[in-house]
Amino acid sequence: MRTTIANVIDILIVEDNAGDARLIREILNDDKLSGSLSLAKDGVEAMDFLRKKGKFRSVPTPDLIILDLNLPRKDGREVLAEIKNDEELKHIPIVIMTISQAEEDILRSYNLYANCYITKSLDLNQFTRAVKSIEDFWFSIVKLPPKMDNLNKTPDWINIPGKKRMFDKK
Repeated sequence: MRTTIANVIDILIVEDNAGDARLIREILNDDKLSGSLSLAKDGVEAMDFLRKKGKFRSVPTPDLIILDLNLPRKDGREVLAEIKNDEELKHIPIVIMTISQAEEDILRSYNLYANCYITKSLDLNQFTRAVKSIEDFWFSIVKLPPKMDNLNKTPDWINIPGKKRMFDKK
């Protein structure tokens, strides 16, 4: 029996294949997930989403990103590098989920600080099992980092006149 999670988890799926995106959403869209599932269809849209540009001004910052590598307009490898080099975004865990089994893609993804690398299977049962493993690991076992927005809010018990908090911007 599945347990429900107490925290709201927002996920950004960056996937250009409509069938894969729909399947990932269907698998994750059960009673265990509380939050939002958002979709970016290419790398440019993903970065606009993450930087809250244009139509994405009011979207939630994702707690987890599921990223395909082979994307139009901006490749997933570029997206990964851009996210991990951005002080506001680099804390977000990124699961690479791609068809590529190339060793250079695996090594490069980890060198760019991907949190894990999963090769998509063409077999529906194996694909489903892979997505369920993402769900089980990232939503039940792992403690996700707090949203950066929450770190900028000072709880009443931390306010000490004249003292800077370690996460205050200089």
